[in-house]
Amino acid sequence: MPPVRPIITGSWLDFHHPNFREGDYWNDTTRRFTAQDWDTKVAEMAELGMDTLVLLSVALRGASFYPSRHFDRRWDLICEDPVAALLAAADRHGMKVFVGVGYFAHSTGDHVGDAEDKRLRAVIPEELVERYGHHPSFHGWYLPVEAGIQGHFSEAFMDYAAELCRHCRTADPLKPILIAPYGTRTVIPDGRFVEQLRALDVDHVAYQCEVGVRKTRVEELDEIFARLKAVHEKAGVPLWADVEVFTFEGETYRSPLLPAPFERVRRQLEAMAPHVEKLLCYQYLGMMNPPHSPVFAGHPSSARLYREYKEWVDEKRRL
Repeated sequence: MPPVRPIITGSWLDFHHPNFREGDYWNDTTRRFTAQDWDTKVAEMAELGMDTLVLLSVALRGASFYPSRHFDRRWDLICEDPVAALLAAADRHGMKVFVGVGYFAHSTGDHVGDAEDKRLRAVIPEELVERYGHHPSFHGWYLPVEAGIQGHFSEAFMDYAAELCRHCRTADPLKPILIAPYGTRTVIPDGRFVEQLRALDVDHVAYQCEVGVRKTRVEELDEIFARLKAVHEKAGVPLWADVEVFTFEGETYRSPLLPAPFERVRRQLEAMAPHVEKLLCYQYLGMMNPPHSPVFAGHPSSARLYREYKEWVDEKRRL
């Protein structure tokens, strides 16, 4: 595998962040986005060199973001169908989208789910293909109820992934499936983990670096992702990274997300790039904005992270 340049080539994106405090600086702004606003935001990401978007979810807490026959409630958004708007924008800008299928019921972190959640898992992938399958950018699926690794994947997650992947493959057997586990630093790279990777019916695994959530130090990333690279090569499963470009305004998980200092982000990218096939970030939306963007969404300091990152990327492209 040729070395990956330490450049972000994809990002997550949400219509409403599931942790409401974390999304304080952009949730209300994106709620008012029109279809044209989403196109403008996607164009910004494409101009920065991103070719992949990961839509976090098409529903949240028992309500859908798009016109669905399977939900009784809709989120109050200005854009009538933000899923269609996002995919149309990605079509125009030559990007691929992994569509998130999860967060259907009221709990956002339950691999088991109640009867309603299980019902929705079975029918939503098919509905999404029916509504949006004509979009060239509708590239794959993302499972947003994340795997919490404690040395190995839990059996609950293995069962959950098998069930939801089966529904996704039934809806469209050609679309690849992405997961983004946390607990990255705990991975035990033994035969059991190799077998779990092989047993998971997923195509890409983008591990969260966990620097933004203050579980891992930048200095540890090289060794952590070197271990992951070795175990993924044994399993034959592509290895991606989820680079956290945020920090917290206050207490972890209980305060708004803010853009991280660029110098920290640069070190994260350089530490992980030698070991992975693709660098995604969590996330452009809210954490980066061109200073004079007409669709500025996030804390004012996001303009600085955008400017410093773009200057660095532009310099690398000239080399």
